[in-house]
Parts: sequence; structure tokens; C-alpha cells
Amino acid sequence: MKKLLLFAFIMMSLCSFRVNASPVNPPDEGMWLPMFIERLNYVDMQKMGLHLTAEELYSINHSSLKDAIVNFGNFCTAEVVSNEGLLLTNHHCGYEALQKHSSIEHDYLTNGFWAYNKSEEIPTEGLTATFLIRMEDVTKKVLANVSDTMSLASRRAAISKVNEKLKKEAGEKGKYLVDIKSFFDGNEYYMFVYEVYEDVRLVGAPPSAIGKFGGDTDNWMWPRHTGDFSMFRVYATADGKPSKFDKTNVPLKPKHVLPISIKGVKKSDYAMIWGYPGSTERYMTSYGVQSTLELANPAIINAGNIMLPIMKKDMDADQAVKIKYASTYAQLANVWKNKIGESKGLKKLKVYDKKKALENELQLWIDADPARKAKYGNVISDMATTSKQLLDLKAELYLWYFQGILMSSKTMLAPLQLMGMSALLEKKDTKPEAYNDYKEIMKELYKDCNLATEKKLFAAGLELYKKEVPANLLPDIFELINKEYKGDIQKFTDEAFKESMMVSEESFAKFIKKPNAKKFKNDLVNKTTTSIYNMYMKLNMEQKDINTKLNTAKRLFMAALREMQPNKKFYPNANFTMRMTYGQVLDYTAADAVQYDYVTHLSGVMEKEDPTNDEFIVPVKLKELYKNKDFGRYGSNGDLVTCFLTTNDITGGNSGSPVINGDGQLIGLAFDGNWEAMSGDVAFEPELQRTICVDIRYVLFCIDKMANAQNLIKEMNIIE
Repeated sequence: MKKLLLFAFIMMSLCSFRVNASPVNPPDEGMWLPMFIERLNYVDMQKMGLHLTAEELYSINHSSLKDAIVNFGNFCTAEVVSNEGLLLTNHHCGYEALQKHSSIEHDYLTNGFWAYNKSEEIPTEGLTATFLIRMEDVTKKVLANVSDTMSLASRRAAISKVNEKLKKEAGEKGKYLVDIKSFFDGNEYYMFVYEVYEDVRLVGAPPSAIGKFGGDTDNWMWPRHTGDFSMFRVYATADGKPSKFDKTNVPLKPKHVLPISIKGVKKSDYAMIWGYPGSTERYMTSYGVQSTLELANPAIINAGNIMLPIMKKDMDADQAVKIKYASTYAQLANVWKNKIGESKGLKKLKVYDKKKALENELQLWIDADPARKAKYGNVISDMATTSKQLLDLKAELYLWYFQGILMSSKTMLAPLQLMGMSALLEKKDTKPEAYNDYKEIMKELYKDCNLATEKKLFAAGLELYKKEVPANLLPDIFELINKEYKGDIQKFTDEAFKESMMVSEESFAKFIKKPNAKKFKNDLVNKTTTSIYNMYMKLNMEQKDINTKLNTAKRLFMAALREMQPNKKFYPNANFTMRMTYGQVLDYTAADAVQYDYVTHLSGVMEKEDPTNDEFIVPVKLKELYKNKDFGRYGSNGDLVTCFLTTNDITGGNSGSPVINGDGQLIGLAFDGNWEAMSGDVAFEPELQRTICVDIRYVLFCIDKMANAQNLIKEMNIIE
């Protein structure tokens, strides 16, 4: 599939709004870089139950556990479970692929999909499997020509020059993908060398009644009974090299395969999770917490409150629309509910107060020494000043409303996908075939759209802006709406959808047969999104100097914090690089008199069944297997474990990550966090924070007994 642009400029700018500070590490906290396991973590891991050597976990010279961990599609994690490149990941990670290949005739979302031989596996264009070759600390090289007296612009230029040189050398003329990332707010830099496989094929997935059992209601909740898994396979050339899809490609022979244990989990068992966590802000200060609670989270929550019901109503009314919007709805609903829980958790756990106390402690430490005061004395005051300026500007509020609308409305998104067309249109002699790339973009964009739904989302997005964004921040499209349409957004929307060449694949195809620069510029949909985008850019420019000062303060703040706590083991924030976290299988107390067990069972699925609610439908075959206690070798004591809890420290991006025991064997897949600790991306709470995992026995049961896909069972190394 062609991945649509998801606005790197938006997500990058979000980082500039956050201000960092550090908590103390409780047990099990930390998303650790594998290259430092032996120095930082190995002794503790052994004490907790690890039986592998450090070399068996991470090695650049020999096969090791890290070679079985896959960056799946640049948004999730997967793991290799057979010598023929078979991958396991979450159902929600494979959801977009399932949706892409689904239709009314072949509804893989509802019915599931299984390939009973390799010829039935479905190529999924655009989906990648990325393997880490090695990581390297390049801090000294990157910062060799950097000084504290340099401007931020000069510093960035010097760093960029070195980075490009290092990437060119390590890339070996395109053989590898090389990425260099900043850690600890620019105090350290690490290089990651990857091999990217582009032929990834859909192998299997259970029906949504298993893979999404519980739906939005159970999302982020425990107890959980979701069989959240799907399967894919990596293909390569005959000599094992990456290749785009080709019929001559063969299943990849991986460097390492995870064996699978069906011995089951017990309370306090060792558990580690490897994967690609996306983003955390554990070093956020009180200023960042304030901004999150006052600007960012309310915006995305309000956007979800408006846009989700519109999609849901149309999806419930028409199965074809349900298939089209399934992935879009799920993505926004996930973020929306996360932000509701995060705000609640930040307040309940008094995270602001804890951050403020740490800042006060750091200021006292700085003031106690003249040298420290000379270097760090203005750091906290600079952050306070710049954070106040950003709060007053309210650019983050504007940004998150824009993001929430773009996550919903493909029509609002279209002009951003077509921005590069302006230059082509100015060349009046350009032939229609010059627009073929844009034609493909629009085809991909609109293949999962319903015109009536898009019209409702477009109008709702504008109404949302008008109601929630301060008048001084409203883009100039509202001047046009007020002047030409007397403020009637619905009337404006009706006109836009009647006349615009951007509301469907067909209207765009008609336009490029006779392209016209003036028509493109005056298109009402184009004017709308361009107006919103231009206001964003204006706000971005207004805060440029503020962010320059803030980013410098953040870097110095992080350096001061680490200097104040020389004996503390610091781990970097997640940034979608490979990490390892270790902990144990464990229950928890959610609230007064609310004690949760660490496992759930198939009996709980039956208890939750509600035939009138599509979130809690139980497949007939699953009920029959349960009634007959036909669990095969996967059940115990007359039941089957579905999910379990661990104390591992994970976040988004870890979806699909393997949960591994002390012997390096797969025991489950991580897929969620618990509601009581939704503030976990900002502050880890060891007594409350848990990772929700689907038990590998339930996964294998579904493959074996539900799908009768013994061809896949035979591929895996299952240890009883």
C-alpha cells in the first residue's frame, strides 16, 4: 500500500512544545537500548530470572535475539517465529492491510483470513519489515565541531554535516538504511543501521470478533479478552536480499527465530519485551504537563467527540462504509481514548506537583555552586518564560485540532497531498501524464472514502474550528465563509463538494484531463486546507525564536539533571528505535477494594458475549470449542488463558512486540496498557502500570483449532 503523508512537520513541531525533566527510576521502569544491556541491565535481569547471556540477547557479530525483532511497517513491532520468515504481530497492526484487501465479497475484517499454502498469501504493497543490523554511539563524532557558544542554527548545521557523512559511509551505497537520532534532547547521538524488506505478505488473521473483541469499550482496559494477533511473511530474493514483490522471491531465511513456549505463565515469572516504542516524554516538566492538560489533550478529545460519531453512524448503516472507514476510525478512536485517560491520570496521580518538586530540587542544586550557576542558572527560568509564551500563543491547540480533523477527513487532507502540483500547473504545456503520480495519490486517498461521509466530516471540521479556536487564530477561509456564505458552513460545504475537483478520484481525473492553474488555486477545498495550513505556518514562524530558546534550555536542563544524579541509570525517551524492557508477570490493585488477577480466560469471553453489540459477538465455532472444552494442548484446568499482565514498560509502537521468558521463548504479544496508568508516557507508576498481553496459547489455539491452519503450526518451534 502507498502510505499517505502523515505530516512530519506536525509531529516534529509537537516535540518543540514539550519541556523535559526526570523522575526517579522505580523497578521495571525503562526502555533500554540493547547495546547497553551488559553494562546497565544484565545483572538485574539475571536476578529476576533471565537465563541467556548478554551476547545471546544482542550481538552484531553473531545471531542473537535482536535479529528476530522487526520494525513492522514503521508503526508497530513484529517477531520472527519460523525459519521461513513467518511473522507474528497484533491484529490492530495488520488491520490496515486487512482493510485494504477487504471487500463486501471478501470481508477479511469480519471473517478473518488464512492462507493454507504460500500461494494464497497476499502481497501487501508498501508494507515493510525492517531488521536492525547494529546500533552505534556516535555522540563524540557528531558533536566534535560543536561548542556551547554556537547558535542553535550553527549547531544544527554542524551536526547535520557530520550525520550525512556518517550515514553515507554506513549505508554502503544503498545496501542499508541508516538513521542517526538525537537522545536526551541533543546531548547524545546514536546511529542505527537497518536492512529493509519490501515484500511482506498477509498470511492470516482471526475474525474481528476475536482480534478486536471488546472494541472501543475494552480498549485500554483490564480485564481483557482480545485475541489481538495477525500473521505475515517476509520474502526475499533467492540469495536472501531485500526486494520489492516478485513472484520469484522466496521466504526469508532469518538470522534468529523465537521458539514458542506453551508451558504457561505464573505470577512473578520473568518477562521481557523487545520492540520499537514510538514516543514517550518521561522527562517532561510541570510546564509540559500544564500545556498537555490545557491545550493538546482537550483539542484531540474535542475533535474525537465530534468526528468519531459521524463516522460511526455511517459505518453502522452500511457495511461497505464500515469497511472503508474501519482503519481511520480505529486510529482516531485509539488516540482519543488515550488522551482522555492520560488527562485523568495526570491529574489523579498529581504528576504536575511531582514534576514541580523535581524542578525545585534541581534549582537548589544549581544555585549551590557558582560554576553550575554560570552554566545552568537560567535554564528553568528560560523554560518558564518560553512555556508561558507558547501557552499564550495557543499554537498547540490549533495544531491538535488540525491533526484531529486530518485524521478524520480525507477531503481536508487532499490539498496537502497535492501541494507539489502548483509548479506543474504553471507550465501550461505540461501533458496530462505528468500528473500520473498525483493521480495515484488521489486513488489511494479516496479508495476508502464515502462522499456523503466526507461531506459531513468536512463541515464538522470547520464547525469545530469556528467554535473551539480563538477568533484571532481562525484562518482566513472563515472570512470568505462569512462574506460570501453569511457564515453558513453547511452552505459553503455544499458548494465546495459540488464544484471541487478534490472531492473524489473521479473529479480529480476529470481535472487533469484539462489541468488549469487558476481553477486549482480557486478550488474551495484547496482554499480551505491551504488557509488552515498557512495559519499553522504563520504560528510556527511566530514561535520560532521562542522554540530556539526553549530547545537550548531543554538540552542544558537534561544535562544538568544527569549531572545532579550521577549514580542514576538514565534511559532515553522512546523514539521508535529498538528497545528492551524487563519485568515480571504480575497482578495489581486498581483502586480501593479493586484487585485484578494477572490472567483472563476464555470463560470470560463467554461471560462478556452480547449478540446485540458488535464489539462483543462471539463466533459460533469458538463457543462450540469452549462448550466441548476442546482446547487441545493449549488449555489447562478446563479453561484457556486468553491474556495476561506484566510490569513491562512500553508505549505505542510496541504493539505486536514479543513477550519473552527467561529462556528466550515467546510467551505472548504485547498489545495495550491499562486505564489506571494512562499517564505512563509522561510518568511511570510502578504500582499501577501494566502491559496487557495476549497469551501465546490463545494465539496458537486460534490458529490450530479455530482456523485449522496446521500448516502454520508445523512451521513453528513449539515447546511444551
